[in-house]
Amino acid sequence: MNSVEKRAILGVGGIFALRMIGLFMIVPVFSVYGDNYAHATPFLIGLAVGVYGLGQAIFQIPMSLAADKFPRKPIIFLGLILFALGGMIAANATDIYEVIIGRALAGSGAVSAVLMALLADVTREEMRTKAMATMGLTIATSIMLAFAFGPLLVGSLGMSGLFWLTSGFAVLAMMLLFVVPTPLRMLKHNLDNKSIGQQLASVLKIGDLNRLHFGIFALHLTMTAIFVLLPHQLSEVLGLSVRQQGLVYLPLLFIGFAVAIPFIIVAEKKRKMRQVFLGAIGLMTAALALLALGSHVGVGIVLGLLLYFMGFNLLEATIPSWISKRAPVANKATAMGLNSSSQFFGAFVGGALGGILLTQPNLLAWGVLALIMGAALLLIFPIAQPPYLSSTTITIPKNINIQDWSRQMLAVDGVDELVVMAKEQVAYLKLDKTQLTDDSRQALSHLAQSPLDI
Repeated sequence: MNSVEKRAILGVGGIFALRMIGLFMIVPVFSVYGDNYAHATPFLIGLAVGVYGLGQAIFQIPMSLAADKFPRKPIIFLGLILFALGGMIAANATDIYEVIIGRALAGSGAVSAVLMALLADVTREEMRTKAMATMGLTIATSIMLAFAFGPLLVGSLGMSGLFWLTSGFAVLAMMLLFVVPTPLRMLKHNLDNKSIGQQLASVLKIGDLNRLHFGIFALHLTMTAIFVLLPHQLSEVLGLSVRQQGLVYLPLLFIGFAVAIPFIIVAEKKRKMRQVFLGAIGLMTAALALLALGSHVGVGIVLGLLLYFMGFNLLEATIPSWISKRAPVANKATAMGLNSSSQFFGAFVGGALGGILLTQPNLLAWGVLALIMGAALLLIFPIAQPPYLSSTTITIPKNINIQDWSRQMLAVDGVDELVVMAKEQVAYLKLDKTQLTDDSRQALSHLAQSPLDI
């Protein structure tokens, strides 16, 4: 990776980590500590856990549509402001409804897809897979660390302190946004002539993307529901306090993470993404079935969670990479927005469903989640391997008009997308090699003022 790509991964990864840790620290402790708020019921506690997902689900798509037409960074900054304000409202809450309002407002700062699209802009096609896989691992690790540290910190900080911490993380994330390079995106086929409906329809008609959307929906539905159910079961079966439960999650996280990494490498390097992806869903289905049958004993809970975390890490790491490969060039943010909406709508449904299942027998509660993940496996099974594309990096010649130079680049046959980073004097070309001719190669070398190996 070049220095621009490393800066982008550092900045975007840091923003993701801060947001995800802030959001998910609440999940494993709120089903216990939520009882301290006025008017709390099991359903409202579950709703408070998952309602941020509803805000994300509603606002991901409009923000992503806007990010395919306008600069991405201002939209991200707005989302982080909303995230911070929501944390402040929840931190000052005295009843469950105020917490729900704060979590919903935090969720309206729906910029996960815009962040992914920004990262895709500033990484070459060959490096994008690695960058997206890194983001997937960052998200998975952040969520797992949040599950571990939430229980460890809540005893000293309380719920109010955890919410204040999420707002502080949002401020730090705003600062990290300045680390990420600012790209100028130029497309062969401009979006300005497309209506919002046409822009959305062009993505919705791609069946494999819809399968990925359902996969992330089922993943986050089951994950959120699990952490509504688990605190009470770990207390009843293993006699662990909420604080001690973080010490269970942390080693399982790292073991699951370590086991998942070789499979992620196989998926990317050996182009076995479909096989690894379907295997991960099957593993999670088996893990939930094991929890349904064995959650009354400690070994059943620990083994079931370990298998689930392995599958969780695999899916979180591969889905962003797959979306970046399969999404249309001009609609990357829109495709990622639909996926993020599905993800967070799953979290909303999972939180509400977890609140309902909290009062049900263990076999029924875990069995429902196993059936949901099994249904996801059946629906996603027809998915095809993602495409593998190419791009090239060029140094922008000195003393030129970048706008004129960019238009000439886009006019060359075989060039589908151009991302210019004027400050770094670097540009990325996305190429359709089937359209490249000897004349177009010569034209590109002339414009680059140096020979290109394409």
